[in-house]
Amino acid sequence: MMKFFKIKKFHDEEDGAVTVDWVVLTAAVVGLGAAALALVRTQTAGLSGKIAEYLDGAEVTKSFTGTEVSGGMDSGFLPTSSDSSSGGEG
Repeated sequence: MMKFFKIKKFHDEEDGAVTVDWVVLTAAVVGLGAAALALVRTQTAGLSGKIAEYLDGAEVTKSFTGTEVSGGMDSGFLPTSSDSSSGGEG
């Protein structure tokens, strides 16, 4: 009879099931975080390459009126002052 009560008590306790639920939930969150990190990492590598290419071609000169930047990529990777004055207001 005592053995029956031990088996019933073991059956009624839910602590183990809750622990398993939390382990599964935590593993899912970690997996989603790793997937997001992999996506961001590949996109960041491509963008940093473009920025490095632009900065390699840029030339900074000092003048009495201020700092001027010239050179860089011809494809217009970064907007120039003439691009920002003609857009958005309309």
